[in-house]
Amino acid sequence: MILLMRAATAAAVALALSLPATTAHAAPERAAVPQVLPIGVAVSALPVAVEDRTGYRRTSFRHWNAGDLPADGCNTRQEVLLAEAVEYPEIGPGCVLSGGMWLSYYDDVTVTDAGRLDIDHMVPLAEAWDSGASSWTAQRREAYANDQGQPASLVAVTARSNRQKADQDPAQWLPPSPEALCRYGAEWTATKLRWGLAVDEAERERLYEIAAGCGGTEVEFTPAP
Repeated sequence: MILLMRAATAAAVALALSLPATTAHAAPERAAVPQVLPIGVAVSALPVAVEDRTGYRRTSFRHWNAGDLPADGCNTRQEVLLAEAVEYPEIGPGCVLSGGMWLSYYDDVTVTDAGRLDIDHMVPLAEAWDSGASSWTAQRREAYANDQGQPASLVAVTARSNRQKADQDPAQWLPPSPEALCRYGAEWTATKLRWGLAVDEAERERLYEIAAGCGGTEVEFTPAP
């Protein structure tokens, strides 16, 4: 099965060549077009490179900023919590949230206290740095760290599961809930494709293994502006 997925590389490359340009030379009025790929083809479309953490500092990625709606008084973390609430919380002065309910899909835990949740960067900041973000401008790294343009990029999960994950890629850590595996593999791949980030060999092998057991799963992503 994994070999068959690798055989899809040519098709993935052909599709990648048709993706809207995301460089500074692209016409500013041209909106990026969402892409939907079978998970195996999506993994094949990821560039492969050796990771390098030289010079990484968490402060190189400014977060949380004023979010997508600066006038609402909520920062990115709070906006993600509101977007992902299963039961909507009350919003107090300073965007203090009370009540509400969330489902942490990594470990299938229901949470009713927003303070017990972390907002996880699907691809951790250090991993993003290793995979290509080290060459970005400070503004692009800030956009990445506060990305609400694709739901998979930021996810509300229990603090415990987020801290167990830390900065590890799928070759090193996967969600403890079996039901989370296909979604997690698809969302990791979607985030890397959205931002043009590379994978290393071990990471790609693990993603292929996930894809082999997740037939029918699709990866949806929109190239970042």
